Amino acid sequence: MNSDIPEPRKPLLKNPLFYTSLLLLFVAVYVGVVILTRYESKREFERRAVQEQTVKRREDDLRAIEQLGGSELSIRSLYVSPTVVRPDEPAQLCYDVANAKTVTLDPPVAEVWPSHSRCIDLKIKKSTTFTLSIADASGKTVTQSVELKLR
Repeated sequence: MNSDIPEPRKPLLKNPLFYTSLLLLFVAVYVGVVILTRYESKREFERRAVQEQTVKRREDDLRAIEQLGGSELSIRSLYVSPTVVRPDEPAQLCYDVANAKTVTLDPPVAEVWPSHSRCIDLKIKKSTTFTLSIADASGKTVTQSVELKLR
């Protein structure tokens, strides 16, 4: 018989479900804000790291270019080893050029091209002066000579 009588409703502020729901909502908002803040912070950190790597790479590249001759056309080295040989004894002519478009060797004893480190095997029958000429894209040329002598 008591089942027909409706139970009195509790006021909203006295309902424990209300406070639990508010607490869960607050926790969810807090967690969302923390996740969003960390995500934005991580993106900013990654952006700065990529930017710093790009700057460092550019500085390293410029330093390497300067070490390898900068932007100026030059023959950084040209030498024969040994400098004195007997007829038909082997020797090497080595060269290092910077910013060259074309390379020529006179007298022509082998194919030559722009290189930071190239050596050519030689065998001569008389003392010979080798002349290395390089040119850049604008037509500027640089020439240097070295002599290989016979005993």
